[in-house]
Amino acid sequence: MKIVGLMSGTSYDGVDVVAAEFTAEGDTLWLRPLGHRGLDYDAELRGRIGVLLPPAATTVEAVCQLDNRLGEVFAEAAAVGVELAGGAADVVVSPGQTVFHWVAQGVARGTLQLGAVARVAARVGVPVLSDLRSADIAAGGQGAPLVPAFDALLLAPDTGAPDGAAGPRARAALNLGGIANLTVVAPGAPVLGYDIGPANALLDAAARRFLDRPCDLDGARAAAGRVHPRLLDALLAEPYYAAAPPKSTGKELFHAGYLDERLAALGEPVPADDVLATLTELTARVVAAECDRHRVAEVIAAGGGVRNPTLCGRLAALGAGRWRLRTTDELGVPAQAKEAYAFALLGWLSWHGLPGAIRSVTGAARAAVLGSWTPAGPGPNAGPVTPPCRLRIRS
Repeated sequence: MKIVGLMSGTSYDGVDVVAAEFTAEGDTLWLRPLGHRGLDYDAELRGRIGVLLPPAATTVEAVCQLDNRLGEVFAEAAAVGVELAGGAADVVVSPGQTVFHWVAQGVARGTLQLGAVARVAARVGVPVLSDLRSADIAAGGQGAPLVPAFDALLLAPDTGAPDGAAGPRARAALNLGGIANLTVVAPGAPVLGYDIGPANALLDAAARRFLDRPCDLDGARAAAGRVHPRLLDALLAEPYYAAAPPKSTGKELFHAGYLDERLAALGEPVPADDVLATLTELTARVVAAECDRHRVAEVIAAGGGVRNPTLCGRLAALGAGRWRLRTTDELGVPAQAKEAYAFALLGWLSWHGLPGAIRSVTGAARAAVLGSWTPAGPGPNAGPVTPPCRLRIRS
């Protein structure tokens, strides 16, 4: 079965597109990557998304317009994915662009992703799976993260004793997108997964504010700066970090205004490079603390953050002697495209009526089959029928 997976994360800088072929053999599912591409959003579209995100106010008109504009972009991305699949695919998974994830008092109440799915289905002519988070929220879960379903299958627990340990130890999958999230797979224990905190969200906000750029490329400006102790302490005091999982977060919390408030509270100017160095240290410290807490043997990272050598260098340094930092590239999954491959897997699971959310991760009362299908033609079990000319009521 060939599936195209799309992913646009909280950094809202573009769409990752993958094509994958899945083959089930007994209790093993084989994934053959068929290729991946990254399609960047143009500056105009990034701006339209940015002005709509919390805490900004918006209008229903703006939401509708952006929904359809994104639908056009995702339709083009899906067509690229079909090409990567060799010209034909069975399913497209288009989770959309998250613009709001409603969490109140630690409970997920709702979620909203935009991307006019009908436009995608019309373009590629195959069924499209979308709105993957809502079913888990309806079952009492956080609706995020969903990638742990992929991680749990990919990261089978170690059977040996790595690095001289007394027995098998946990492994962790780390995603460094706008938000950092962690999946912990340990022998004999339920899979854990949750959003840790910001990865690129605050870094990118600072780059836009101080550098007038979408990001600090390669972490160069952060490497030139110094960590500001008072700012770091203020950032580490965020209550979210101490909250117990299951938990999820996003730019509803970690946005530019959040950073501005903490900078203003210092009562002194902080050089741009020092802000970026401090935010890099924040991400590294928070991630490392969670990896230490779970006593993992290795951390396998993916996402845009792995292209930041300053951040990865700090993570490797903080884990030295306790856990090893690797990337999913070493396992055959391109780090930049891992989440898109994960959503392709969720499409395979939903197509076969299998749950894609893990209860121990999201906190749901039941494991939910994810998503809503948008057909591109007759239903899968529909037989040939003559188009009706009239409707009559039988009592």
